[in-house]
Amino acid sequence: MTATRVLVLNSGSSSVKYQLLDMRDSSRLAVGLVERIGEETSRLVHTPLAGGGEKRERTGPIADHDTALKAVADELAHDGLGLDSPELAAIGHRVVHGGLKFTAPTVITDEVMAEIERLVPVAPLHNPANITGIRTAQALRPDLPQVAVFDTAFHTTMPESAARYAIDTETADAHRIRRYGFHGTSHAYVSRRTAALLGKDPSEVNVIVLHLGNGASASAVAGGRCVDTSMGLTPLEGLVMGTRSGDIDPAVTFHLKRVAGMSADDIDELLNKKSGLVGLCGDNDMREIRRRIDEGDERARLAFDIYIHRLKKYIGAYYAVLGRVDAIAFTAGVGENAAPVREAAVAGLEELGLALDAELNAVRSDEARFISAPYARVAVAVVPTDEELEIAQQTFALVTGVSEAGNA
Repeated sequence: MTATRVLVLNSGSSSVKYQLLDMRDSSRLAVGLVERIGEETSRLVHTPLAGGGEKRERTGPIADHDTALKAVADELAHDGLGLDSPELAAIGHRVVHGGLKFTAPTVITDEVMAEIERLVPVAPLHNPANITGIRTAQALRPDLPQVAVFDTAFHTTMPESAARYAIDTETADAHRIRRYGFHGTSHAYVSRRTAALLGKDPSEVNVIVLHLGNGASASAVAGGRCVDTSMGLTPLEGLVMGTRSGDIDPAVTFHLKRVAGMSADDIDELLNKKSGLVGLCGDNDMREIRRRIDEGDERARLAFDIYIHRLKKYIGAYYAVLGRVDAIAFTAGVGENAAPVREAAVAGLEELGLALDAELNAVRSDEARFISAPYARVAVAVVPTDEELEIAQQTFALVTGVSEAGNA
């Protein structure tokens, strides 16, 4: 029997998201989430999608990631999809930070694990959780290929002029300080899918991808290669996000330390967890912000306007970087579902060839689609992202040789 299944694991600090896919047709066999790991109120939600099974949920303490993944294995086994199945080809892991060394999906070895650990200082919230998930999965299936797919890999094609910060090069090199970028699997998938919508090969298309969720990032993709992206050393830089500030004068941090007496940890928490939309108006849910705007709430209106202003700046900047833009693609939770955000982001950019069709923009759909006016020179698309499918495809290609896939 040929192994055609891939289990995708996304291990967070207190959660595990997972999907089991059959790569013969990219169908999902099961999806699930374990959240609040380490708490008394832990929760596992498992949905079998093959054979018409029903969603199952259980609550109660789940002490650690080892216990969580064993619970996931039990749920999959209950549906005849266990980790011991000979049909399982590999486990693909989302790893947030791969630095410069990992430019492609990579089979995990001791050396690879050591490098992921060395990158913990530049991804302290993410890489440790990814490492824990990998080690637990290895213990459950030591004989199975485990593959790391890195959020940063897609952005390693940026030229040095885009990736380097203008600080002392010896200091930057000694401490790995540069723009790495994140959401890479999403930007890769969406830019390629947008090219397909245009009926062209990715190598022929220049796309601005706007990944707008609670975390948000933009990328300029020329001929299938990322040439600039908004997130930097960490996911804090760039667009206004749900709880993150995005771009800010670095001297703000010195000012807060000297004048407000805040510690480095205090400032870190402020900029990552108490800023962005939630800092501006108390809400990070765009639906709630729009509701408040409709009721005349000025704080919500200002937060929305700041969000859109930053977004437009990046659209204009990346238009200049690319020189020619064939399409702009909105994706992720806000990008896919918030028509007012798309409308406001494009409004006033007619001289750049951008214009929306109001009726098309208002349609709710799970399908990739164009929403630009027929006379617009630049296509505007809504492209639902599928990071799990991207991870599964890259993992399967690497371990089976179905298509060319490199090792770092």
